[in-house]
Amino acid sequence: MFSIHGITGQTFRGTLEHLIQVPGVMPSRHARGINREGEEIGVQVPESGRRQAAAAPGQEQAIAAYRQTLPRELERGPLYHAWQVMHTPVISARGDAPVEQVWRLLVEHGIRQVPILDPARRLLGLVNDRDLLTVLNVEHDQVRDVLARTAADVMRSPVVAAEPITDIRRIARVMLDYGQSGVPILDERESLIGFVSRGDILRAATLDPPLSLWV
Repeated sequence: MFSIHGITGQTFRGTLEHLIQVPGVMPSRHARGINREGEEIGVQVPESGRRQAAAAPGQEQAIAAYRQTLPRELERGPLYHAWQVMHTPVISARGDAPVEQVWRLLVEHGIRQVPILDPARRLLGLVNDRDLLTVLNVEHDQVRDVLARTAADVMRSPVVAAEPITDIRRIARVMLDYGQSGVPILDERESLIGFVSRGDILRAATLDPPLSLWV
């Protein structure tokens, strides 16, 4: 289950399929959608291109031959949920924190992004190192020429968050389609309890193989 959070609070809560339909949420589509449980995984010819595909000599025969090479039942590896791979406790920053303070927080903890929270510790957005470099210069690990900006001024908002039992394959889909380098994990009270980064998902893919990342 996913939700969208920004400066106005939570504006959406629902499944990945419903999230994709929210206007303006998915700016890019880098990957084919995750197949629903029970659907066949294999070559699919788009509806709009079926007439042209039928007219191409030998194409249907090639597709049929490829289908015969696929296993009848795809063996899935261990299922990983967000709570199994997430970082906790989470390093975060307040929206009113100066950008230089947020940068030093990233350097001190060896991370590249932090969730931004309001005074009530509700999720507002995300800030990464590239966002900060738009308002400050760094030379030889020293901060130079800092503009008078806060984390809220440069953060990315709204952002997509997930629940602890969310399948990491669906979290990976959100990262690709929404352009987030990480997904905050919230509990039922909308409290930040973890963070899943790209590195967390890659590490999960190497544990106890095989993990079938079917997309």
